[in-house]
Amino acid sequence: MSSDPHAAPISQSWTGRLRSRLTGRGRAAGRASEGAVPWGWVGPSLALFAAALVIPLIMTLLLTFYNWAPMEGITPGFHLANWREVLSDEYFIEVFLRTLRFAALSSLICLVFGLPEAIIISRMSRRWRRLCLLVILGPLLVSVVVRTLGWTLLFGGTNGIINQLLIWLGLIKYPLPFMFTETGTVIALAHVMMPFMVLAISASLQRIQPQVEDAAASLGAPPRVVMRRIVLPQIMPGLLSGTTIVFAMAASSFATPSIIGGRRLKVASTLIHDEFTNTLNWPLGAVVAVLLLISLVTIIVASNRLVERRYAETFK
Repeated sequence: MSSDPHAAPISQSWTGRLRSRLTGRGRAAGRASEGAVPWGWVGPSLALFAAALVIPLIMTLLLTFYNWAPMEGITPGFHLANWREVLSDEYFIEVFLRTLRFAALSSLICLVFGLPEAIIISRMSRRWRRLCLLVILGPLLVSVVVRTLGWTLLFGGTNGIINQLLIWLGLIKYPLPFMFTETGTVIALAHVMMPFMVLAISASLQRIQPQVEDAAASLGAPPRVVMRRIVLPQIMPGLLSGTTIVFAMAASSFATPSIIGGRRLKVASTLIHDEFTNTLNWPLGAVVAVLLLISLVTIIVASNRLVERRYAETFK
């Protein structure tokens, strides 16, 4: 059977061109599909996000402009009286300053004690590291209310366990007031928020290679220089995220300030609760809630920008 010697090359070249065209179309379709948004998957998530967060925020913002009177209740409209009252009254300003002070002090305490705790845990063996992390995460399995009630037993006025221990050690002669004070509230808040700081810093420490520290030590750098020049810049994202989480949660915390601080030591969250449930002045409570949200977002974004600009290489 005879065959044309030029038929095979022609057939092979035609097949190659067809294959290249199909491959090119497939790649183009793949690139198009990669750039397209899968609305079938994203749509339900966006709808849930809008229903659970965006719409309630808009409704709360609109509520701030409504009017409220003891005999008439809430009347729709556009009034700025609630905003003027909150922004001009020294009582509300003092409550906001106290809230931010509690959050800042709690974040500072968590950072001072959480950083060395996370570093020590990262230097342990895997077995002891798991045990310590279990001890740190254990309080998260218990309700915040239960943990705060535990602090009331420790503080306990003049006969609390902490005061008795301090007197027995000879550190103080007379009991210190912890209940219904800023000191006791900050201590309890720091204890409640400590696991979040330790977890955030531990996650950053796991990314550091031990060879880097060994190289710096072999070149004659003392431990404090290694910590300041090698370790701290690399764990700055963890420090920033941990501080942000602790600050936001401490500023919006309700159970701990209401139990330890009491009725007189008001913060923004307890003030909002009282306006919504006791006085039934929902527009005024909505103003306090919106201002708290704006202040937290502004402080967190500004601090993030400053830290990211200072340690730009670390965040790349």
